[in-house]
Amino acid sequence: MGLMDYLKTQLLEIIQWEDDSRDTLSWRFPDQDKEIKRGAQLIVRESQVAQFVYLGQFGDSFGPGKHTLVTDNIPILSTLKGWKYGFESPFKADIYYVNTRLFTGNKWGTQNPVMMRDPDFGIVRMRAYGTYDFRIADVKTFLREVAGTDHHFRLDEFAEAMRSRFVSVFSDALASSKVPALDVATRYSELGEALLPLLNPVLKEKYGIELGSFIVENVSVPEEVEKAIDKRSSMAAVGNLNDYVKFQMAESLGKGDGAGGVAGSAAQLGAGLALGQQLAAAMAQPQGSAAAAAAPAPAAGAIPDLMGPADAAKALGVAESDVLTALGDGSLKGKKIGTQWRITRSALDDFLKS
Repeated sequence: MGLMDYLKTQLLEIIQWEDDSRDTLSWRFPDQDKEIKRGAQLIVRESQVAQFVYLGQFGDSFGPGKHTLVTDNIPILSTLKGWKYGFESPFKADIYYVNTRLFTGNKWGTQNPVMMRDPDFGIVRMRAYGTYDFRIADVKTFLREVAGTDHHFRLDEFAEAMRSRFVSVFSDALASSKVPALDVATRYSELGEALLPLLNPVLKEKYGIELGSFIVENVSVPEEVEKAIDKRSSMAAVGNLNDYVKFQMAESLGKGDGAGGVAGSAAQLGAGLALGQQLAAAMAQPQGSAAAAAAPAPAAGAIPDLMGPADAAKALGVAESDVLTALGDGSLKGKKIGTQWRITRSALDDFLKS
C-alpha cells in the first residue's frame, strides 16, 4: 500500500448517519481515531442535527443538508482550535448526531404519592400516570444534561434517566397550578393542557426537551378524598332540599309490609305531632302555672298550631337538621325569636303542598 492510499484510509471524507432506528436520540459518529479531512462532506438528513464537540467544548452545529467542512462554515471550531489563517491539515473532533423528530406515546407515572396542598382537603397524597410526546429542542443542553458522552443514547435509557426528574417537574407544576384535588380527579384532559405551559419552560431550560402533548390518564387519591367526591356528587344529584324532604317522607311511609307498615309510620307521625302540640301548649302558658301543669294532653294525631324544629322534624319524619336547612333557605316559613325557631301548622301545610 502506497503512502497516499494509507492516508486516504486514515482521513474521513464523508460523514453521515444512515441509521433509521426509531428509538435513537443521539449517536456519536465512530471516527475510529481517524481525522477529518479539510473539505470533507458532512451530510445531515431531515430531523437531524450534527453537533461538533472539541476537547469537551461545543463547537458548530449543522442542520439538514450537505455541508463542506472548510474554515468559513466552522467558525466556532476554528476559534477553539486556534486556526488563525484557516486550516490545511486534517483535524479531530467528536461529532454527535441528534434526532429532533417527535417521540410519541411515552409513559410517565409517579412511583410514590405526590404531596400537594388542597384548598378543600388540606394536604393530600396523589398518584398519577399518563403519556407524553416530546422532541429535543436544545441540542447542546440535551447532550450536556441528559445524554452525556454516550455514543448511542436510546429511548429506553432516556425514560430511565428522566423518570424521577420528570415526576419532580410534574409535582412542582401541579403544586404551582393550585388545581383542587376534586378537579384533578375529574378533569384529566383540561389538567394536561393546563400543565403543559408550566412544564415546557422548565424542561427546555434544564434538559433541552420540549413536550408536544402531556396527557393525564388517571389520578388516584386517598380513600377519604374519594368518599368526599362521592358525597359531593350525591349532594348535587339530590338537588332541591324541599324535594328531598318529600322523598324522604314518601320513603318512610312506604317502608314495611302491607297495612302494618303504613299504620306503624302513621302512628309514629301521630306521636310526633302530639309531642309537638304538648310543647307548644307548654310554651304558651306562663312558667309555673298550675293551669299549664293541669292542662290535658292533646289528642294523639292532632297537629299543633305552633311547633319548634324538632317537633316539625318528627312530624315530617326527617332529621332536625333538614328542617333547619329548609328554614334557612326559606322553603319552609318560620319565625326566629332569639335563637329559637317557631313554625306554624299552616306554614308546614304550605311547605308540603309546594
